[in-house]
Amino acid sequence: MRITHSGPPPKNRNDWKTIRALLPYLWEFKGRVAAAMALLVAAKVANVWVPLALKDIVDALNRPKDLLMLPVAFLIAYGLTRFFSTFFGELRDMVFARVTQRAIRRVALKVFNHLHALSLRFHLERQTGGVSRDIERGSRGIQFLLNFMLFNILPTLVEIGLVAGILYAKYDISFTLVTLATLVLYVAFTLGITEWRMIFRRTMNDMDSKANTRAIDSLINFETVKYFGNEGYEARRYDEHLQNWEKAAVKNQVSLNALNSGQSLIIAVGVTLLMTLAADGVVKGTMTLGDLVLVNAFMLQLYSPLHFLGFVYREIRHALADMEKMFGLLEQPAEVPDKPGAPDLAVTAGEVRFDHVDFGYDAKRQILHGVDFAIPAGRKVAVVGASGAGKSTLSRLLFRFYDAGGGRVLIDGQDIRDVSQHSLRAAIGIVPQDTVLFNDSIFYNIAYGRPGASREEVIEAAKAAHIHGFIESLPDGYHTVVGERGLKLSGGEKQRVAIARTLLKNPPILVFDEATSALDTRTEKAIQEELARIAAGRTTLVIAHRLSTIVDADQILVMDHGRVAERGSHRELLEQDGLYAHMWALQQQEEAAEQKQVA
Repeated sequence: MRITHSGPPPKNRNDWKTIRALLPYLWEFKGRVAAAMALLVAAKVANVWVPLALKDIVDALNRPKDLLMLPVAFLIAYGLTRFFSTFFGELRDMVFARVTQRAIRRVALKVFNHLHALSLRFHLERQTGGVSRDIERGSRGIQFLLNFMLFNILPTLVEIGLVAGILYAKYDISFTLVTLATLVLYVAFTLGITEWRMIFRRTMNDMDSKANTRAIDSLINFETVKYFGNEGYEARRYDEHLQNWEKAAVKNQVSLNALNSGQSLIIAVGVTLLMTLAADGVVKGTMTLGDLVLVNAFMLQLYSPLHFLGFVYREIRHALADMEKMFGLLEQPAEVPDKPGAPDLAVTAGEVRFDHVDFGYDAKRQILHGVDFAIPAGRKVAVVGASGAGKSTLSRLLFRFYDAGGGRVLIDGQDIRDVSQHSLRAAIGIVPQDTVLFNDSIFYNIAYGRPGASREEVIEAAKAAHIHGFIESLPDGYHTVVGERGLKLSGGEKQRVAIARTLLKNPPILVFDEATSALDTRTEKAIQEELARIAAGRTTLVIAHRLSTIVDADQILVMDHGRVAERGSHRELLEQDGLYAHMWALQQQEEAAEQKQVA
């Protein structure tokens, strides 16, 4: 299979944009940054002084007739400069550590908050494994970028500048020219090859994210995979991405070896030329043995950081590539933003109104057509209809996961687009049809409805949802961990946890979206009685499949192809002998057939 990549190598303007985005996090600790820069320069000055001290020692020892004692001062200076070149570097890293870790923390938190601010549409379309891997690689990239760009590229350039200046001041200009020519050739070669290699790195990242997404998706759906015996099929799909990753990884490694070999050749040629010039100077008597040692020490000292400069540049380019997708998440626009200075929702009575609402998830397929109804304060309105009629879309619009394409959704006369989303959702409680729990304890999942609630309040909510007895029967009680997405609990048990969570939230407006669909008949009746008690005096929207659960509703809306086809009480709708009456008759027949089978 041909390897593809997700796009061209990143442009410099994007890289600089990424780097500029990190600057505000650095300036939070201006003093530490300044101190780190000062220590950086001090470390490099000490490092460059080491060969100078070594030259003095060699020249002193090369005059045995004049030597009355060992050059102790030179030896001590040599030892001190070596110590300080390392000590200042370690002190610099120590000073800068808090800056780096705080920046990583703040960026990660910003991405996390932004992901929660994005629309439901984004989260329905995203791939969890790929997003998590992008954030993981991006966070590592930030740490590498801050540490190595500031403390490896900059110090290396400072050291090269100091060495070139010393060679120019002390020796023939040819030494400086050879040094600079070697540097320019090395940098040009490194930049050119690294840009070419970025294609392979991008492909590796893309295939890695896709493989991780496939693995997580398969493991989340473990039971489905087992039901259909598709372990081999899942492995083949996973391996397709791994094969592409392997091909890109091999090309990445081979190109790296070629790059390293070319860099070593350039350095070797430069060092050889400089040593030839120095040796010629010694033979002619224009340079001492100490000068020869000095030039050699400088070149050996420069070789390591210069070689490391190539590595650091490559890794910084890789880090920027790793950070691209993570920062791309921050550039994802919030589809449903709050208006600037949006006030909090003021719930007085709790009346909800859908005022001629039109909506479609995309322009090609409209779901709701002029839906118009009101839920008076403290009343219960039920919505029924076939699958795809638009029932659950109503709750998503009420929570403002999406904005209506036409018309308005009002609470106590306030357009929900004009108030803050936080206050809107604080006023509404929902028990969804598909309950998803956190991989934590039962207590945590119930308390999530109101994190500051006391243990007694959590237990009362569990009792009201008729799940306290079940929880107490478990070996770990309320500390029982429910597993990924609550898979350790049955559908009915998860549903009751969701009901308890909503009861604990205690909102003025309630939404029950097929709230008892996963319960058996006996439990359903008990829960219905409890929900009826809780809903008393609250504005309640019930989205139902079983019509027997909503016969007490103040008004029932029958949805058909995104329109309100019928409305009225249970008795009124039966008398109309329309869609509702037909649905009621069918369900009565089904329940009668089920009772015969049980008997």
